[in-house]
Amino acid sequence: MNREQLLRAVKAATIITEESAIIVIGSQSILGTWDETVLPEEAVQSMEVDMCPLDDDDSERLANRLDEHVGYGSDFSAKYGFYIDGVGKNTAILPDGWDSRLAEVGEPGSLGLCLDPHDLCVAKMVANRDKDRVFVTALVAAGLIDSGTLFDRLAQTELTTDQRVIAEDFAGWLAGQEPSRPARSASETPRVSDADREVRAHVRGGVPIRSYRQQNGNRRR
Repeated sequence: MNREQLLRAVKAATIITEESAIIVIGSQSILGTWDETVLPEEAVQSMEVDMCPLDDDDSERLANRLDEHVGYGSDFSAKYGFYIDGVGKNTAILPDGWDSRLAEVGEPGSLGLCLDPHDLCVAKMVANRDKDRVFVTALVAAGLIDSGTLFDRLAQTELTTDQRVIAEDFAGWLAGQEPSRPARSASETPRVSDADREVRAHVRGGVPIRSYRQQNGNRRR
């Protein structure tokens, strides 16, 4: 993806949800901080934009509306070559204070609220899929993500026991302790090395998406 496509996605999403802002919560939120001319190729491979409406209900009515109108297989997807995945407020596990670090793209009345890159990479560490390791390591190698800051943010993130083990596994791998170790799934219980244990996390559930709206007003058109 590129920045222009992200802005198009934001515009479409705010029109469909009838909200003046929407959170870009997936990998392509990285385009809110740097455009495609700065980012490594591995960071902009996805043609899916995960977006979370600010004021959705428990049934995720607005997220489902996004899927229906601009999701996978939609006319929008066929026309523009990418699609929007509407997601709920508990989709990503993020560090405390993430909502105070959102980067705005777009224009008043149609804003995309993009995750801070280090917060985004924490969510990727918790997911710990092959594509997440490729994404994070490419940003670190490009000098765009500082591993020390990343580990600090991880320590500020509340996780379940399984999530903590998986994220620490990623952290140890990223630190070069066990570079050949394959990614783990949430159902596995890998042994955690002494090096892994240096990166600590705590127990947490979902993230309060609504807090941005509480700080900045409803901003509904």
